[in-house]
Amino acid sequence: MTTFRRRRMLVLLACLGAVALHTPPAAADALSVLRGATYLITITDAQGAFASRTVITLHGDRTLSAIDSNQGGPTVFFSSQLGAWQFDGKGGVVGRTLDFGFPPTEAQTVARLDYTFTFSTHDTHVTGTITLTSFPLQGDPLDGDGTVLGQFTFIGTRVTP
Repeated sequence: MTTFRRRRMLVLLACLGAVALHTPPAAADALSVLRGATYLITITDAQGAFASRTVITLHGDRTLSAIDSNQGGPTVFFSSQLGAWQFDGKGGVVGRTLDFGFPPTEAQTVARLDYTFTFSTHDTHVTGTITLTSFPLQGDPLDGDGTVLGQFTFIGTRVTP
């Protein structure tokens, strides 16, 4: 009889373990940028006028990428942005990206974009600032003094499936 009870107990424990492994996360679980997050943001200039829309991704490996609605012209031509991010110690994130400017509308340049991010509860919305600084193509955008081209603010919503 004890062998039968042991087997029943083992089968019960095995079933409970399988259920625990396949239980979906609770709907109320908070989203976290730590695992990565993508936002559709609207950027405004220092006067509050619309500047562009951007899709920006804070990847779980602490890299950052962005694609901007203005990058294909007609007034300026520049590449997508690539960079890195880290937590700021105050509940937000700071990031830095680089992109390249292309002729004919501007000289070949390197631009550095310095970001601050502040998140809503569950990271579903984001607000922040961007400082855009330009450097000559052979300048040092990581440790140099460039020309600040503008200060911008943004608001955004997390992209979810």
